[in-house]
Amino acid sequence: MADVRTHSHQLQVHPQRQHEGGIKVLYPQSGPSSTQVLAVFVGVPVGGTLLTIAGLTLAGSVIGLMLAFPLFLIFSPVIVPAAFVIGLAMTGFLASGAIGLTGLSSMSWVLNYIRRAGEHIPEELEEAKQRLAGMAEYVGQRTKDAGQTIEDKAHDVRETKTFDVRDRDTTKGTHNVRDTKTHEVRVAST
Repeated sequence: MADVRTHSHQLQVHPQRQHEGGIKVLYPQSGPSSTQVLAVFVGVPVGGTLLTIAGLTLAGSVIGLMLAFPLFLIFSPVIVPAAFVIGLAMTGFLASGAIGLTGLSSMSWVLNYIRRAGEHIPEELEEAKQRLAGMAEYVGQRTKDAGQTIEDKAHDVRETKTFDVRDRDTTKGTHNVRDTKTHEVRVAST
């Protein structure tokens, strides 16, 4: 027979947001705020007025250029060199101002750098002293090591030469042992 067991299951329901497409997502459900409404009511007339003034200025400039063009043609031998000279003068004034401003900002930077460096000099001097002391200790140790190495090599050479002199004297058939002190290498120990 089939065993029928009852299991208790818990079911949790989570509400899911459904995607609301279109423009409803961009604007809140309650409508525009009072700040947004005020911005539209003030911005449209001001923007429109400024746009109208810009158009009138452009139209006036074009009309003035059309009226002045014959005069430019008649007086061009004078106007062109005058415009060239005025352009060069303006360029000179602008370059002078830019160079002066660059010089002032450079001097300001140098003064600030010196002021900041003055605050850190004692720390840097102490660090330099420590590095110098460390380097002196390192050089001293290396010098001691080199001296010890030279002393060890000299001792080895002395031992080798002593045996060579004794071997040479015994191979010649003479039993006379020469004074080996003349063949030793002397090293002053510290």
